[in-house]
Formats: sequence, structure tokens, C-alpha cells
Amino acid sequence: MRPTLDTTLSPSIRRRWSALLFAATLAAAAAAAPVLAADPIKVGFSMSLTGGSAAVGKQTLVALQIWRDDLNARGGLLGRPVELVYYDDQSSPATVPGLYTKLIDLDKVDLLVGPYGTNITAAAMPAVMQRGRTIVSIFANAANSEFHYPNYFCMNPTGPAPKGAYSAGFMELAKSNGLKTIALAGVESEFGLNALQGARENARAAGLQIVYDKTYPPATTDFAPTLRALQALRPDAIYVAAYPPDSTGVLRAAAEIGLGAKMFGGAFVGFLTTTLQLQAGPQMNGIVQYTPYIPAPSLLFPGTREFLARYESRAAGAGIDPLGYTFPPMAYAAGQVTADAVAGAGSLDPGRIADYLRSHTFHTVVGEVAFGPDGEWRESRVLFAQWQGVSGHGIDQLKDAPHQKIVWPPKWKTGELQLPYSVGR
Repeated sequence: MRPTLDTTLSPSIRRRWSALLFAATLAAAAAAAPVLAADPIKVGFSMSLTGGSAAVGKQTLVALQIWRDDLNARGGLLGRPVELVYYDDQSSPATVPGLYTKLIDLDKVDLLVGPYGTNITAAAMPAVMQRGRTIVSIFANAANSEFHYPNYFCMNPTGPAPKGAYSAGFMELAKSNGLKTIALAGVESEFGLNALQGARENARAAGLQIVYDKTYPPATTDFAPTLRALQALRPDAIYVAAYPPDSTGVLRAAAEIGLGAKMFGGAFVGFLTTTLQLQAGPQMNGIVQYTPYIPAPSLLFPGTREFLARYESRAAGAGIDPLGYTFPPMAYAAGQVTADAVAGAGSLDPGRIADYLRSHTFHTVVGEVAFGPDGEWRESRVLFAQWQGVSGHGIDQLKDAPHQKIVWPPKWKTGELQLPYSVGR
């Protein structure tokens, strides 16, 4: 109950008493709100805001901004506000070493979350390692498989065999459906080379004969020659490892030449974004695609819907992926595990944070996360989904991913695989 002034007191005493009441009211209000120290904790990263991966980078940045705002609304981290410090890496690995040197040496960031993508993360690793920093990357494929750096962690559900995770389900589906031959193609970059290495191993393990196995340069824009060359060999299955800039080009070329195979798909990273899904529309039908996360009913966890609603609200009119069903939840989860590790360790010391990350399980908007060797997820949760029944280019049919049927693994299955593949059926 708030005290009241005694009107029988003298004016001077009433003025002093009123001042005391005002001060007490301010103190109560301050006690009710989170108390944040003036010196912020700086979280640093580069992000692809221009260039070929900008469609992914921009939505990933929004997710990290939501994480920052949520964290600060709860009182920050270790009682201090959180501030994001980031630079545009222009989707170019060549820019990355200098950016991470600047973040660590000049900006004096306390934590590293990100960047996005295999090629960019691999380029950042030397600067991070030389300075003994801990980093939680977002969507990198086996970026630590050569370094084996103990303070690296990755928010990508590929599990302990990351190179093979991008194709394991695809090859198992091909084998179980009696397919015998396969053609492999992919972008000649860190991502594509790693994915194709795993695809070769998985194809051989499944008893599939590889009849075509080539890469294409990252700057390729005309994919028709590649698809004509592999189609001439009449493979039962076609697997492609494509980054965002080339995903649409490959699909456009498939329609142009009337590509036919019993099974077609792979790691089309571009079709993890709503923007490219809207462009492709019915051409996606029949593609069997790797995906790290979609909000299927079986994959909704505490906080998932709330985060997606906040993301969709911010994305409206911002010219970025309007739904953000794959990359933003993973980026937000990267922030969650970082903050939980800092809070659990009670420190910003990179070694103590890394020790906590290695030894604990984290509850995030994409489910439980635990890290194993090389900072990969202890258990794989990569999904393979097939696009089915897309009939136009409207966004309503993409909400809640009704046309992405999870066909592997059985634990998360939501639909049956439909073969053979036919362009835009």
C-alpha cells in the first residue's frame, strides 16, 4: 500500500516527505524492471547480407535480433545487456578472415555466434582458433572435420557424420525402392565437396552404381548442359548438392530439358527459403530434399510457435523470407545454447563456455541439442522431405509446410514417398 501525506504537517515537512515518496516510487519501479549494467556483452559475427546467400543471411540476422531482444527483456546475460556486432561478409569467404580479426581484436567482442554457411565458417576458423575463442556456427557442413578444434560447435542436426548426413536418407530411400544407379552433381565449394564426398560413400554402402560424378563452378548460371550430360546416362536417381544461388537454376534447367528419373533431389539449400519456394512453385513437386527443420506437428517444441509468430511479424514488409521455417529457428537456437552455456558457466571465459557446451543438453525452439565430437550434434536429426501437391505460387499453401511430407527417417515420417519423379507433376 502506498503511504499518504499527513495534511496537518507543515509545508516544509510535507515537501520533504513528498520528495521521499517520489524517490521510493522510482526505486520500486526500478526494482520491478530488469537491472542491466551499462557495459554490454558484445556478440560478434559476420553475416551474408549481400551476395548469393543474402536471402538466408537476412532472415538469420532477424532471428538473432529477436534472440537479443528476448534476452534483454529478461534481464540480459550475467546481469548485462546483450549487443550484436556484425558485418556483411558479402557471401564471400575472402572477406571473412579480416572481419573476424576485426571483431575479436578491435571490437573486442565477448562471444561469437554464427556465421551462416560452410564456406564462410571454414574461412573464419583460423582467426577464431588462433585466438582461442569459442564459436557456435549456424549451418555449416563438417567445417571442423579437418581442424578438430575443441571450441567449435555447430547448430546443424547432421550428427557425428556430417558429410554423409546430407545424403544418408536419400540413399536409403533409393535402395529401399529398388533403384540401382545414381548420378551425383554439386557446386564446387566447401559445402558441395563435403556433401558429395558423403553421397559417394552412402551410395556405395547402399549398393548403388555411380554413373556420373562431377562438380560445377560456383558462378555457373546455365545448368542445362550438366543435366543433359547426366540424363544421357539414364540414372535411376539424381542427387544434387546446390547452394542457394544455384538451386533455382538447377530446377529451371530440369524443367527446360524435361528431366526424368525415378528419383530426383538432394541438398537443395535454396529451397529451404520461402522466397525461392514461391518462385519455383509446382516445379518443386517430386523433389526429395534434405532439410534440417520444418515446423511439422511432430517437430513443434516449447517456444517454437511463439518464435515463428514474432519472426513473421518482423518479416512482414521487410523484404525477407516471410515465414522463416528453417534458418531462423536454428539461428535463434544457436543463441539459446550460447546464452545457456554462458549462464551455466557463470563466465565469459571461452574455455569454460566450451566445457559447458560439451557437457550439457540444451532445450531450444528446435528441440533438445547435445554436442559430440568436432562440435556436431551428438545424434543426427536430418530429415528428407518430398514436395507433393504444390499447385501454384501463393504463400498460403506454404504455411505450416503442408506440402513438405517427411519421408525419412521413419521416426518423423508424415507421408509416403511418391515415385517416379516427373518435372512439375
